[in-house]
Amino acid sequence: MSFFINLYETTGLPELFSDPIHLGKTLAMYVIIGALFYLAIVRKFEPLLLLPIAFGMLLANLPGANLFHMDLFIHPDGSPINMQQIAEEGNLIDFLYLGVKLGIYPSLIFLGVGAMTDFSALIANPKSLLMGAGAQLGVFVAFSGAILLGFTPMEAGSIGIIGGADGPTAILVTKTLAPHLLGAIAIAAYSYMALIPIIQPPFMKLLTTKQERAIVMTTLRPVSKTEKILFPIIVTLVVTLIVPDAAPLVGFLMLGNLLNVSGVCDRLSKTAQNELMNIVTIFLGVSVGATANADNFLALSTVKIIVLGLTAFIISTCGGLLTGKIMCWITKGKINPLIGSAGVSAVPMAARVSQVVGQKENPSNFLLMHAMGPNVAGVIGSAVAAGVFLSYFA
Repeated sequence: MSFFINLYETTGLPELFSDPIHLGKTLAMYVIIGALFYLAIVRKFEPLLLLPIAFGMLLANLPGANLFHMDLFIHPDGSPINMQQIAEEGNLIDFLYLGVKLGIYPSLIFLGVGAMTDFSALIANPKSLLMGAGAQLGVFVAFSGAILLGFTPMEAGSIGIIGGADGPTAILVTKTLAPHLLGAIAIAAYSYMALIPIIQPPFMKLLTTKQERAIVMTTLRPVSKTEKILFPIIVTLVVTLIVPDAAPLVGFLMLGNLLNVSGVCDRLSKTAQNELMNIVTIFLGVSVGATANADNFLALSTVKIIVLGLTAFIISTCGGLLTGKIMCWITKGKINPLIGSAGVSAVPMAARVSQVVGQKENPSNFLLMHAMGPNVAGVIGSAVAAGVFLSYFA
């Protein structure tokens, strides 16, 4: 009999059933995890990110596994992390989480994004930068709303950046300003990015007229190779001189792009786009998901974050659309305001939504390349917004 008792005590069951409240929270987390698996696998919403995040959450909520210890990274007295303590007491995910805590993974993700991104539309039509800037409106509105709901300025900055629709940027800001909210903010950011085709169209139709949605834009001018090479170098210099804290994201984004457009680093560009991007995505997703355990995720603050994040995303979409309407009026109907909604930095999904909505009104309308201008401008804009928050609060 003692053998079976000892065997039972070595399992995770005693911890799971030790407290009815803890058991209820754990089961609730399993329901949430199951929902994320459903969205990733069945509905195919951002599966490359939601699936690793969901599995990271599962690992963090396995009773007795102890794969991740947030207390090694967050100290009540505000003292920095102790690398020796992590080496001695840490487990598998603790070591993987160092890539998040030290800001390595988000910058490497941006390296891959830069290598895959074509900035030609933005170079050919620099005015689209204004729509990317207008689509950052939700970031600052959500920041103000979070302050009113009782969050600290550092927490509010992390929540507001959800409106930029850029997961790596949200993670970089949150790991610095409010690491205890990382799980909720990352899940909200990536979930809303996945739901772009559902969230954006109603507001695109609400804020534009049928005539505006049917506007056919003229073909963009060709962009020379010299312009493509100079662009990432100039953007890196200008942005980092104005907002130095944006350097890790903007710098690696532009490095990845330069590897691609230079034409002399094909191997490095392909590695950044494929092998490196895939490896880092797995590590980032699992690490971030592991921060969402039952004790810190199932809280009122998580509900507030989800509501504020959705609000930020909607207002960012509307900000881009309204900027597009203003530019449509200034140019006397030469700009289709639908491309303003692509100013949120979910590349290229937001641009595809602009194309789909525009083509429903006018089958001969092709807005994809035009929408890519505000879309990639939004990537730069969200990185700059992150730099602003980090410079003020870090």
